[in-house]
Amino acid sequence: MRFAVTKVCASGAKARAGLLQIGSSGVETPALLLSTRKGLPAFMSPDLLSSLPLPDSLLLNVCPTHFIEVPPSKTISNIGGLHRMLGLPDHILVAAAGESTECLPSSDATNKFGASFETPAGRKLVKPSDYMELISCLQPNLWASLADEVPAWVNEKRNKTSVERTLRWLDACIALDAASGRNSLGVVVGGSSIEQRKLCATEVSKRNVSGFWIGGFGLGESVEERCSLLNAVTDCLPLEKPRIVSRLGLPEEVLEGVASGIDLFDSTYIYQLTMGGFALIFPIDMVEREMQNGVFDSSAGDSAKINLRATTYRKDMSRIVDGCTCFTCQNHTRAYLNHLINVHEMLAQILLEIHNTHHYLRFFRSIREAIKAGEFDIFWKQFVENRRSQIAAAAM
Repeated sequence: MRFAVTKVCASGAKARAGLLQIGSSGVETPALLLSTRKGLPAFMSPDLLSSLPLPDSLLLNVCPTHFIEVPPSKTISNIGGLHRMLGLPDHILVAAAGESTECLPSSDATNKFGASFETPAGRKLVKPSDYMELISCLQPNLWASLADEVPAWVNEKRNKTSVERTLRWLDACIALDAASGRNSLGVVVGGSSIEQRKLCATEVSKRNVSGFWIGGFGLGESVEERCSLLNAVTDCLPLEKPRIVSRLGLPEEVLEGVASGIDLFDSTYIYQLTMGGFALIFPIDMVEREMQNGVFDSSAGDSAKINLRATTYRKDMSRIVDGCTCFTCQNHTRAYLNHLINVHEMLAQILLEIHNTHHYLRFFRSIREAIKAGEFDIFWKQFVENRRSQIAAAAM
């Protein structure tokens, strides 16, 4: 694995563009890790996945605990690993134990021996040795160590315990995988404690890891806490290694993360939108618009998403987004999607996931273009201001 920072904002923000190279596959950052179920996005087959923008769609987040007993991990190993089983030899698979919707560790069941997860085989206590056996069978390109993630409301003592367990498990995982040469990601935890976050980030940086997985966000912290915690963590991490953050998926959250120096984002935002019948429509071409007095012209602004379940779209023969080049927008109308959703046809989720993924990958591309142009601060400010004005207008 090789990672290089290619551009850093000259202003106060720590936003940066980079290039992650694994084997023959290279992906520019900041970038999105596509959330998966059993190795693929929830409603996409490999042929549909290949229709998404390349190389942006090469990054997949897989959850090893999804593969406990179903199918047996040894079966996957005999096939030749997850790449071979999925038929995706060129994709970059990033494995992390914490999955944002179904496999969160339970702080009550987690103990010093391992983390507790809800798996297809029921709730399981996963020890470092169990976890590394899964990693060995799946053969991902990158793997994040086992971690004790805790919500924001726990006390300082629990935060301290979380950090101690995570560091101990990291050492155990690295030792168990020492001979393989696989690229590891050290997990940074510490709840809402800046002191424990800094301690964990500093200690993880001392280990032989290829990058950092910043966990424990999206678990009840306030927006103000999140910004302070993210900046405290990234200030303690070396500049030459990639940083991944989990569960920050809203556009505003992504922009906050980019401003703090995050390179990769893992979230189930697209999945949640798709399940709810929502389609993303917010403008993503701000960098390409002409600048007027140092501010982007946002006259074409619109709300972030639309609910295609609503009866207002029953006879709407327009595309979800004019000018969108995704398969869904090129071939189908809002009216057709409204029909599919309301008759509970699974094709609705397939078409929605294609569009939402395509749209969000273009959003990340727009972020990268803004950083390269030295205009990220303006992009961020204008995007947030547009969103606030749209929300205010909708409330009137």
